[in-house]
Amino acid sequence: MVCHRGRIMLWLAIAFASELLTGGAKAECPDTKCGGVDIPYPFSIFGQDSCAAMSHFKLHCNDSRPFLGAFEVLNISLQLGQLRVLNRISSFCYNTTSQEMEQHKWNKTLSAPFRFSDTGNKFTVIGCRTLAYITDKDDTGKYMSGCVSACQQGEVTSATNGSCSGIGCCQTAIPKGLQDYTVFFSKRLNTSASMYSATRCSYAVLMDSSDFNFSTSYLTSLEFNTTYGGRAPMLLDWAIRTANNCDEAQKNLTSYVCKSDKSECINSSNGLGYICNCTNGYQGNPYRQNGCQDIDECEEPIKYKCYGKCRNKDGGYDCTCPFGTRGNASTGRCDRGLAIGICASLLVTLTTLLGIEWIKYKQRITRQDLMRQREEYFHLRGGQLLRNMMSRDNNIPFMLYDRDQIELATNRFNNMSVIGQGGQGTVYRGYNLDPDNNPVAIKKCKGFDENSWSEFTDELLILSRVNHENIVKLLGCSLQFDVPILVYEFVPNKTLYNLIHIQTDQSIRTMGIRLKVAAESAKALAYLHSSLDHPMILHGDVKSTNILLTNNFIAKVSDFGCSKIRTADENYDVVKGTMGYLDPEYLQKFKLTDKSDVYSFGVVLLELLTRRMPLSVEKVSLASIFQEAMREGHFLELIDTEILHEDNMGLISDLATLASQCLIMTSESRPTMSTVAEELRRQMAGQVQQDQGVLTGISSTLALTASSGANTSEYFTGEPSTCYYDLERVASMSIEFAR
Repeated sequence: MVCHRGRIMLWLAIAFASELLTGGAKAECPDTKCGGVDIPYPFSIFGQDSCAAMSHFKLHCNDSRPFLGAFEVLNISLQLGQLRVLNRISSFCYNTTSQEMEQHKWNKTLSAPFRFSDTGNKFTVIGCRTLAYITDKDDTGKYMSGCVSACQQGEVTSATNGSCSGIGCCQTAIPKGLQDYTVFFSKRLNTSASMYSATRCSYAVLMDSSDFNFSTSYLTSLEFNTTYGGRAPMLLDWAIRTANNCDEAQKNLTSYVCKSDKSECINSSNGLGYICNCTNGYQGNPYRQNGCQDIDECEEPIKYKCYGKCRNKDGGYDCTCPFGTRGNASTGRCDRGLAIGICASLLVTLTTLLGIEWIKYKQRITRQDLMRQREEYFHLRGGQLLRNMMSRDNNIPFMLYDRDQIELATNRFNNMSVIGQGGQGTVYRGYNLDPDNNPVAIKKCKGFDENSWSEFTDELLILSRVNHENIVKLLGCSLQFDVPILVYEFVPNKTLYNLIHIQTDQSIRTMGIRLKVAAESAKALAYLHSSLDHPMILHGDVKSTNILLTNNFIAKVSDFGCSKIRTADENYDVVKGTMGYLDPEYLQKFKLTDKSDVYSFGVVLLELLTRRMPLSVEKVSLASIFQEAMREGHFLELIDTEILHEDNMGLISDLATLASQCLIMTSESRPTMSTVAEELRRQMAGQVQQDQGVLTGISSTLALTASSGANTSEYFTGEPSTCYYDLERVASMSIEFAR
């Protein structure tokens, strides 16, 4: 009796342990459907509580359609850990009755297991004059991005089918871990009455970009908004997030959900957590106790080739020739008899030799085609002309690199070699191009006009003569690619942006170092604008991230090689820039001048004085805040407290006045870069002051503070304040224009 009772207790203990190991999931729990959509475990439909791994995985089935909250579910992938859903499209339309723009915002927060997929989704904006933002749900500043979509001169015809690069359509990526967001439009750019006949509405949505193909009809009709009933496909990443990773999850078998003994755990690629997959050779549902079943490869001869006798085995299959034959049944038919075998062997050998020769022939043809393409690129890009000009002038310190050299130096432009990205291209760290194997910076330009190659080769020679201690040296180029490849000297330290906004050591951010960097940067830009060695060179993207610093804090201006060179018969040239630094007059006229660089440098001066970002979280430009403070006489409130003490008052006053002059709205009223450089040189020379000079500086600052409205009014050239702020609103957009 005692033994019988002991056996019962042992059986109950085993049963209880088995239930713990299955995590409470019942083996008979069926997969369900809602309409035509399969709902596999660990997901379920509300009303089937025992079938869901957790409450967040329960879906609603309404009108034979599954929903995760507000999102209609199109399909569920266990292998990828993704849901494909329909997401609401936000619109911004002109109402002919109220004669106003009507905005339909959209915000959404996901439950714990879900994240918006950063690999499959892009924030997509459609319109001819549209600025849309995507932020965290409550717009707290934790996350903000956006896209500008514009048509050249407001004409829909400038947009192109299949192209979503800023003209009529714009897309931008989202970060990992995003779990909530809000979409809204800026009223500064809209489709108001003036554009109603061409584009009545603008749209913005976070959507799956894999099968999106822009059509110009989206601009002139409601087609984009009505294709899915005002919704667009979007991908959600899901995972089991009761543990941070697989190692942690496998320590607690009670909560571990990879139940099949043929399953494997995979760490989530979007946030903490994990998903389960069947191991190789098995398929099915890894979240069930016996969910991963052996694949019978013999039942799928198209996918799993076997030209002989196929025998399935656990996790794979054997493919052998029948008795009396020989050969490799996995790759070819089995041979019958010795003679046939010998003939077949000879045939196989001959075929193999012919195959090898054919492969060698194709490889040779491919190499010849590649060499021919390189030569075509080289000649079409003016490479031979450039080589001839270099041979006639031995004083040109410039190299023409082979395609093989560039690809070897960058490991075929491997992402691991990327050290920077900007509006004009991507920069890679390269090796094996310098005789001493020192690193170089290799820039791959983007957005290059195919018709500009003839001018670009001339410009390369001009840029090669740019020789200034405060400008990153252009060492050479390669003309064997479809875009320009430029090779620069490598500057080992970080950027001015890092010094101002990231560096925590105040001792290396003194007033003297700030003034030194400003003076050297201004001297470099003045050299580009007015050197006798070359025509005027416009930088076009002056900002703190494009000013590099050596170990001795020597400033090196960079990122100007892909931009245009201003010539006598050239009115303007449209280049990319960075918002917060861009000249407002350029945004209105699309006319880049040397005074545009002056304006951008003025913003850099403000960064040095205030340690504030060029564009605030509230999307207000630092330039507008500063100019208003100058008007009202309280600009000292903006100055960085690290440098705000009596010894610096006179210098701060002079630098603030100089920055205000650089930021004048009309470009004609701004000083030249040479004037700015000379003023900063003068400030450098007079930095060490006697006590009397310090007192004089403080007096002048107090005088400026008391009457700054009168003293700075000339910098605004008599323009009404409303005009000034209209321009500043355009200038304060927090994303790259026409990207």
